Amino acid sequence: MTSISDRPAGAASDGAGGAAVVRPAAMSDIDALLRLEATAFEHDRISRRQFHHLLTKAHAACLVAEASGRAVGYALLLFRRGTSLARLYSIATDGTLRRQGVGRSLLAAAEDAAVAHEAWFLRLEVRPDNLAAIRLYLHAGYRRIGTYLDYYEDHSAALRFEKRLPASAVADCRVPYYAQTTEFTCGPAALMMAMASFDADFPLGQRSELELWREATTIFMTSGAGGCDPFGLALAAHRRGFGTEIFVSQDDPMFLDGVRSGRKRDIMRLVQEVYREQAAEAGIPVHREPLTGAQVRAYAARRSVCLTLVSHYRMHRQKAPHWLVVHGIDDRFVYVHDPWIDEEDMDTLAAKANLPIPIAEFERMSRYGRTRVKAAVVVSDRPTP
Repeated sequence: MTSISDRPAGAASDGAGGAAVVRPAAMSDIDALLRLEATAFEHDRISRRQFHHLLTKAHAACLVAEASGRAVGYALLLFRRGTSLARLYSIATDGTLRRQGVGRSLLAAAEDAAVAHEAWFLRLEVRPDNLAAIRLYLHAGYRRIGTYLDYYEDHSAALRFEKRLPASAVADCRVPYYAQTTEFTCGPAALMMAMASFDADFPLGQRSELELWREATTIFMTSGAGGCDPFGLALAAHRRGFGTEIFVSQDDPMFLDGVRSGRKRDIMRLVQEVYREQAAEAGIPVHREPLTGAQVRAYAARRSVCLTLVSHYRMHRQKAPHWLVVHGIDDRFVYVHDPWIDEEDMDTLAAKANLPIPIAEFERMSRYGRTRVKAAVVVSDRPTP
């Protein structure tokens, strides 16, 4: 038996027909799934423990193709909470049944499962030399959206494909993606993406990330090393010559919920007061109101980039503030880059770049804390000399 798949988001049979029946995987299928893993993949195989997690606790769907009473293929879908994106993480078939339509049946079933989970976009990656898989995806209506260099363990590139399951417009994304390298630098990572969209030479690396964090952090958070204030982020961009505007729904200091130490609360208040004074001295426009969808559209039309504060809980089940990059909006979705990649949850860049979030869900997540504060920073290009 041979693999006809790549991981993440691999390939499928190029055959016609459809003898196999596709059904949801059960715990009793784990041995069969492990057998398919062993024959289909040489590296990075999903373990028994991971399959157990995927079938019981993960935000995922695993489908099995069954023929003559045995499993002859499987497909694994991962879903991202709060978004309309599904990812085809892995798909494999029994090589003895090539050209029997197993891969095509699994792909169709995966799309149906994605729609059932209210996903409007299905993405995958495939090796450039997997021509059979590429033909299958193109025939099924997928379009190529990019390339990841040095993606697989053998340093092969990966071609990225996407399909809009119901018809929908997709925002044109010109903002590069950068993943935060620490648990506390989502704000700097988001700001770096915004600035790099205007300056191709802007250094996307940990040195810049930590430098920006030192400039923008409020020092203390409910836990961890610190969080970034919208005024601090705007000031950091302003110092580098970029245009900035701040939207904030309240005047009170932010991020004080759950900070029990009076000393820490006093320090956080003082840091934020200094940021506000510096922003006023710098002439940065401050709007004492939430950023609206209509304003996001207007800024996007002017090629500005919006950084938006959200509740990390709605996306990642962690009670902490989190910054996203908003680079587009249409009638149904807000399009964002999420800088947080959780490798333990099988996240990759492919899963976190250009996420489509339903507008209603984005409205729910873009407020934080007991006061439900809403905050955003708009970053624009440097003015022409």
